[in-house]
Amino acid sequence: MIKASSARQVAALVSDLGSERVVTREAAIARLTVIGGRAVDRVSAVVDSSAAAPTVRAAALRVLEAIADARGLDHVLAALDSSDVLVATAAVSAARPFLLGASGVRVVDRLTTLALATGRHEEVRMAALRALRGLEQATVAPLFDKLRTDPSASVRAEAAGSDGERPAAALERAAAHGLPDDPELLAEALLKAGAAAPLPALLRIIERVREREGRETLSRRGDWARVRGRAHVTLAERNSRVALYDLRESLDAASAPLPVDFLAALSKVGDGSCLEPLAAAYARTSPSKRNKDEEGGDWWRQHVADVFRAIVNREGLTRRHAAMKRIEARWPSVLKDLLRKR
Repeated sequence: MIKASSARQVAALVSDLGSERVVTREAAIARLTVIGGRAVDRVSAVVDSSAAAPTVRAAALRVLEAIADARGLDHVLAALDSSDVLVATAAVSAARPFLLGASGVRVVDRLTTLALATGRHEEVRMAALRALRGLEQATVAPLFDKLRTDPSASVRAEAAGSDGERPAAALERAAAHGLPDDPELLAEALLKAGAAAPLPALLRIIERVREREGRETLSRRGDWARVRGRAHVTLAERNSRVALYDLRESLDAASAPLPVDFLAALSKVGDGSCLEPLAAAYARTSPSKRNKDEEGGDWWRQHVADVFRAIVNREGLTRRHAAMKRIEARWPSVLKDLLRKR
């Protein structure tokens, strides 16, 4: 049973999915993802709502994609039928995590039908094709062959270029020659082949993605930032600090919460040099007035504090460490907060 305080928190965060402020909306998505299964029913109701704006339904679908709870699958598949391109493409992305699971046959069937539907918007059809690309070549080859003669030139081109490129090859190409247009393709390749990719290639991908973020519109920048966070987690899982400088610089430059993968990577490989950027990020972010008395509090400050303590404990750092002294001199109350056990 969900406690009343938790239910109120979920309700407030679901409401924030409709915020006009990108920062508020992204924070709500991240926090609902952390809450996980307890949020599925309320978020699914937003996905189903015909009264909700397409941007709100798409944000809710992003939450379901990240949680990947089977209870949300029916709602995701129903959203594939939406006439709104933003909602339908978000539903395609939200269906991806289920492709290889117990409901995989059902999901593959729906996405295949969508890719073949000449009456649907070509962006939605191409999104379905890209989602199916992660399957075995033998499974998707007949579909790609059929679509090479599709009435849509864009779909024909997508099918012709979708010969099931192996994830390792996709990472190699991204590092050596440039990024794909779709950040989801790169994120998927990182998940599937990042553990074996050469470290210099992963570093180059991080550098290329960061450059790409700077050229993108605000609405697209977040998609690429999440890919960069995924690449950092891939490096961290291999205990590599080769890109630690980028994590520090990202914290220094952040005017809004970063994707949670940045903090996940820092918790694994961060060192004493990361303490000041973490303290600065904590100091820049005021506690949410609405959330300060609710269970969980402000998600960004919580996670920054957790990462700070994880580094201090793992590295065996004390108040005598140079970085700790600098933090105490500049933000004495912040250091006290960061070291306080929850």
